[in-house]
Amino acid sequence: MRVALKITSLLLSYPDAEMKREAGNLIKVVEDDQSITDTARTALIRLLKQFEERDLMDLQERYVFLFDRTRTLSLHLFEHVHGESRERGQALVDLMATYERAGFYIDTEELPDFLPLFLEFLSQAPEDEAKDFLSQIAHILTALQERLKKRGSAYQNAFIALLSLARAKPEAALVRELLDRPEHDPDDLEALDNVWEEEAVTFGGGAGENACGPDRIDRRMRAHMRDPRNP
Repeated sequence: MRVALKITSLLLSYPDAEMKREAGNLIKVVEDDQSITDTARTALIRLLKQFEERDLMDLQERYVFLFDRTRTLSLHLFEHVHGESRERGQALVDLMATYERAGFYIDTEELPDFLPLFLEFLSQAPEDEAKDFLSQIAHILTALQERLKKRGSAYQNAFIALLSLARAKPEAALVRELLDRPEHDPDDLEALDNVWEEEAVTFGGGAGENACGPDRIDRRMRAHMRDPRNP
């Protein structure tokens, strides 16, 4: 399962020449991985074949179109929970602290809730813990998979694989709430500017209830991931 999480992390990162070059070798790795479900194996191979067969520039353009220009397909997990609100800032602080407590330190400028980064973290965690964390975001993964399926995107396979690895059924009400949110046309640049013109994320928090003591981090992170209505 760890290898599958690592590969999925790479697949959901911005495509580069190395990833395309190694796609064939990674297909063989997935084929030989007996620690994952048949559903996850099939889904990952389908996506890897896209990387193997399609032009790199096409892969890169499609990635930007889907994940950078379509807010409802954002790969930042807390975007689907808090948007750019102040609550997201505290959730990010808590998640960063969870990483550090596990000895996982970020050497990138990406926010800690970036899904490929989160999957990299899970690939180093005990399997039961990784499944638990995946199950907590199952509603987000399902909503993303459904939106990508509607677009006919091969990227839906990454989320099919993750949901299969989690072996968890998301809460239907939470999935419905996410899917009911309006989507915006990525080709309408003026509308996109309006959508992204939000309040900046604020890191840190005050004392008392919003303080992020070590004994509260996991509990707060789980709450932030499980329920988009949770402040």
